[in-house]
Amino acid sequence: MKENLFFLLAILILSSCSKGTKLKVIDSKNLTVSHLLKNVKTIKNWHLKDIQLDSIPGISLERAYDSILTNKTPKEKIIVAVLDGEIDIEHEFLKTKIWTNINEISNNNIDDDGNGYIDDVHGWNFLGNEKGEKSKYVNFEVTRILRNINPYFDINDTLSITNSQQFNSYQKKIIHKYAELYIKYMAEKENFDSLYSIYFGAKDKFNKHFIDKPYNLKEMDSLYDSKIVDIPEYEYSVLYDCIKYEIDDSYVIRQKEHTDEIINKMLNLEYDDRIIQGDNSEDLQDISYGNSIVNGHINFMTHATKMAGIIANISLNNEIEIMSLPISAYGDEHDKDIALAIRYAVDNGAKVINMSFYKEFSLHKEWVFDAFKYAADNDVLIVGIAGNDNSNLNEINYIYPNDNENNDKEVSNNFVMLGASSYSLKKDLLCDFSSYGNKDVDLFAPGTDIYTTLPNNEYTNTSNGTSSAAAITSGVAALIRSYYPSLSASQVKHTLMNSGVEYTFDVKVGDTLMPFNTLSKSGKILNAYNAMIMADSISRAN
Repeated sequence: MKENLFFLLAILILSSCSKGTKLKVIDSKNLTVSHLLKNVKTIKNWHLKDIQLDSIPGISLERAYDSILTNKTPKEKIIVAVLDGEIDIEHEFLKTKIWTNINEISNNNIDDDGNGYIDDVHGWNFLGNEKGEKSKYVNFEVTRILRNINPYFDINDTLSITNSQQFNSYQKKIIHKYAELYIKYMAEKENFDSLYSIYFGAKDKFNKHFIDKPYNLKEMDSLYDSKIVDIPEYEYSVLYDCIKYEIDDSYVIRQKEHTDEIINKMLNLEYDDRIIQGDNSEDLQDISYGNSIVNGHINFMTHATKMAGIIANISLNNEIEIMSLPISAYGDEHDKDIALAIRYAVDNGAKVINMSFYKEFSLHKEWVFDAFKYAADNDVLIVGIAGNDNSNLNEINYIYPNDNENNDKEVSNNFVMLGASSYSLKKDLLCDFSSYGNKDVDLFAPGTDIYTTLPNNEYTNTSNGTSSAAAITSGVAALIRSYYPSLSASQVKHTLMNSGVEYTFDVKVGDTLMPFNTLSKSGKILNAYNAMIMADSISRAN
């Protein structure tokens, strides 16, 4: 009887919120929970815990299932489209949770459902071509934009460009950002070129002493001290440290190749990063590219598999299906791919779109805005991220994609932007990498040490970033839509924001302290338990 009374009171409290009454604020001075939990990050799925029951500022998902949802049946399965890299759709945890296009016959090379995409059984790879090839390294967005600025400039001549009248302030910003990236990654390339040369040069001198047996640090010291192996001290120190810290041949080769590709492709003004797709990247109507292989390079980038696992882990009763839409490679996503992937997701039944990526500039943001509006017109919620630059977006306002066109005017009411919170109930509640700002950031959600999937049936407890916060939020949004399908995308967005738990105590923001509830529009952290109660109330009123 007491539980029923509490449930009724909770509904009344949260119902009144929609009429203007604030939810009860959790203030650090009034917290009765322990502040001394030292090993929260070792708790599997800490982010699903409850602030009152577990003394952990999670999203109270377990509490929601144990009480509110325990006797409820989901009304429908919700498709969450994951715009990211490729997903391991055969993973033991994910394979039963992957969306299947029932109107498409696999591998018959026919567009059975007539949607313009051949054999798109589990989604569509916008990075590929009909041969099964895929773009792994693409341009930074500043590289693409810079191609349109003439004349080309000397990377070493940025000071004269600053004073030049021929470039406007935006172009100068692009040029300086490109120069900044070029200098940064050229230094990395030189470091790994040097490591490659020293490491393999040193190994050549030791290899004959370790034929058919692993390197032994004690034996290496003996060979070096006795001058049996004649090698400069610095080179020996580099090899010794590599062996000591288990840096092997494959790592050294991979890092050299990676930094080579950054310079040769991501920052190369001459490199056509659509050479594999073969489309016209300036023509939004040209959709004759990509392929249906959504899990072809799952070990190259693991991010999408992590996000899919986080989203699926929110669903305990198979309420969610994952649609895979690869658009992310090393470099920045094309606005064309973002826009077309959103439209694909909408047209093929997704009700939530997770976009755990961001970039500093946008070449064709109008295409993305139009896609947002298209999703809004079709009642689809989009979840994006604030980014991991620890920046105040009120001041710089450069995170794309977002729904902010000009002067804080939103182009649609179906987009929610996430910052990342931690398991700390002290000054570290804001993740030190998370961007923030009460103009663009709508809400926070857990974003550090999140348990999720890795390719090849593996798992990790260390997924970090606003990406993870968005994925958690996409999962909760899908749950709301599964149990309360009458709620619109806009209603779900505002339910997520209004039902969160508000923390008013000061947290570290760079070198200063600020009240946590001033760092986003809502001032809150996502709470599934509260959200379900509020969704129930709104649903009854609809």
